[in-house]
Amino acid sequence: MIESDIYVRSGRIDKIGKDLSAMKVSHVLDVKGKFLLPGMIDDHVNFREFTSDYKGDLCSESRAAVAGGITTFFDAPDTNVTVLNSNVLEKKAELAAEKSIANYAFYHGASIDNVEEIKAINPSACCGLKVSMGASSGSMLVDRPEILNDIFECSPVIIACHCEDSPTIVENEESYRQIYGDDIPFQLHSKIRSEEACYKSSSLAVELAQIHEAHLHVLHISTAKEIELFNDDAINEKLITAEVCGHYLMFSDEDYATKGSLIKCDPAIKTEIDRAGLFQGLMDNHLDIIGTDHSPKVWSEKQGNYFEVLSGIPTAEFALPSLLEHYQDGIFTLEFLVEKTSHAVAELFNIKDRGYIREGYWADFVIIDIENGIKANSKDVISKALWTPYDGFEFRSSVYATVVNGDLVYINGKTRTGTIGKRVEFDSD
Repeated sequence: MIESDIYVRSGRIDKIGKDLSAMKVSHVLDVKGKFLLPGMIDDHVNFREFTSDYKGDLCSESRAAVAGGITTFFDAPDTNVTVLNSNVLEKKAELAAEKSIANYAFYHGASIDNVEEIKAINPSACCGLKVSMGASSGSMLVDRPEILNDIFECSPVIIACHCEDSPTIVENEESYRQIYGDDIPFQLHSKIRSEEACYKSSSLAVELAQIHEAHLHVLHISTAKEIELFNDDAINEKLITAEVCGHYLMFSDEDYATKGSLIKCDPAIKTEIDRAGLFQGLMDNHLDIIGTDHSPKVWSEKQGNYFEVLSGIPTAEFALPSLLEHYQDGIFTLEFLVEKTSHAVAELFNIKDRGYIREGYWADFVIIDIENGIKANSKDVISKALWTPYDGFEFRSSVYATVVNGDLVYINGKTRTGTIGKRVEFDSD
């Protein structure tokens, strides 16, 4: 950490140095006493473009993201119109160029019958290939061994996997249905989408990646046991990497008693022992990235019995404040958080000119205030979800401002309109 000025020109960092305010500039943003970090690069969100009008979209959810300190996001392909070929992916990118206030990239989707489309993926056009090895339905569920083998053998991009074993989940559901009918207590969600279901699937993904020397990235790790699947090598030396999400660090299965359906997500939030293991996995560098898996389920979708309530939590809006709680508790340093939310993501995905505060790089910043916090309130939520699982929580830190490509897009609780993010570029090396 240094005290310095940053001069931004044409959207990029032109100069970093002392007392640059003497230069001729059109605007000065004085944030003395606050911390300026590279903006979060969220490696997996579900912004729900191509879904119903009441759902989140690239406009609403990117506005929520910048309020949470996210300047770049990678959006999942599993919507009503699935991104299973390059034409749909490009259509989504065109919409983002009209609607997204943050920078963006998109995952190409895998299905049981699009291996030929996967082979033709242009690595510079997308952030990776999303494979749902469980917790999905229809063609987006890829659990046939021969198809998975083909995908791991032929994918020209990073394979980002959602790992849960569906037969194990179904068996657990039926066991509890025999006892409770459809009114299974939400406390049992972590027993249904269990450690066994996660480990069985993620270990299979790791095995396939090792066989084919494929680049595997396992999304939203939720159990301590899975951490043994990953090593502590430097990020640029790993072919197998893993992500954890902020809500697995904030909540445990003890919170189902008060939060209930609101924290139902897939994979499930597990035990306090698992939560502690995830912290340790991050500190030991077995877990590489912290993301959000933001999913803007609306309030009505979180009402009903266990089987009626949809999984997913809107978390992007308080992404950085929630992580800064662990800084306030003395668990993480600010440098460590930057490594796991910006530097490591840029390195893993070979992102061009983002993720660091360096001269020549795009000016993607988040300015944080560690002295003045913010109280989460569902009535003030920007996301189309219009609620937050953190409702009433008093965060000890806050996002003061967010800058995307040199443009001030959020400051002091207000999102500025009229700014559009850029499509992320990837280095081919």
